[in-house]
Amino acid sequence: MVLLRRQPRIAPGRKAVLAALIGLAAVSYPLLVYLGIAHGGWRPLSLMLLVLLALRLFLPFGDRSSQRMGWASAIAALGFPGAALLSGTPDFLLYYPVAVNTGMLIIFGLSLLRPPPVIERLARLREPDLSPAGVAWTRKVTKIWCLFFVTNGAIALYTVLSDDLELWALYNGLISYIAIGCLLGGEYLARRLMMRRVPV
Repeated sequence: MVLLRRQPRIAPGRKAVLAALIGLAAVSYPLLVYLGIAHGGWRPLSLMLLVLLALRLFLPFGDRSSQRMGWASAIAALGFPGAALLSGTPDFLLYYPVAVNTGMLIIFGLSLLRPPPVIERLARLREPDLSPAGVAWTRKVTKIWCLFFVTNGAIALYTVLSDDLELWALYNGLISYIAIGCLLGGEYLARRLMMRRVPV
């Protein structure tokens, strides 16, 4: 891979700023799209997203595995603002949350078929010698996340098809984040209770 061998050199400070901008754009995507469509500024917004995603392609972060995943997700994401600009309609921008959930479902689901699951990999960053009980737990949590992505993606698709921009922005920009936070918090509390009985 040429891109893996010829990574552009960038100062850590600038890389951190770029990472923050990309992260902020990702988190605030529903709000930005809502404001852009509601006030007729979706074209400049689409151009801004294209620039940020292009920068994400040429300025990779992390190890090679995370770089490949980052490039794949950025290339896929480029299609939505690109399609919106080419078609002259902002509707394509609304499908991005659906695509994100679909992509995450594929990643988590494939990790169950080809272990270790995603949650186990994350757990081993803190606990390299994960117990058998911990391995079983991470597999269950990975399945729960798969179910979440199916449900969340289906609701996101419904908000697109409902043709209600306010509903789309409310769910994808607020309710879905609350749901993610509740799942993360619930899993943490459940894991702490489990650790009191069996070390994970």
